[in-house]
Amino acid sequence: MSDNNVGKGFLLGFIAGGAIGAVFALLYAPKSGKELRQDIKNRTDGYLDEAEKYVTDAKDKAKELINEGKKKSDRIISDAKVKSEELLRDAEKVFSDAKAKASNIISTGKETLEAESGRLKDAVKAGVDAYKSTKNA
Repeated sequence: MSDNNVGKGFLLGFIAGGAIGAVFALLYAPKSGKELRQDIKNRTDGYLDEAEKYVTDAKDKAKELINEGKKKSDRIISDAKVKSEELLRDAEKVFSDAKAKASNIISTGKETLEAESGRLKDAVKAGVDAYKSTKNA
């Protein structure tokens, strides 16, 4: 059990004990019935007012905590949205850069292939021409 719950239990026990003690003190006091009933009514009204104040304070505190929690959750959600948008932009930039590099590499490879293909054709043609000239000679 946490210290907070023990403290609350002690406080409630203290208040309840005080109320019971007050009732017994009133019941055993040497007063007339009319005076005793009036005292009991006054004390009961006082305790009810205190209890009502305690409940009102508890409700206000609960509302504060709920509003604070909502504000924090809204802030966390907003921060998460910003972070996800940043990550998305970064991912798009990386993809765009990779696409540009790949396109550049493909273009360079295509140019190299065309140049080597031309050299190969020239070499084959020279070989065929050399063969024909050797054959004719």
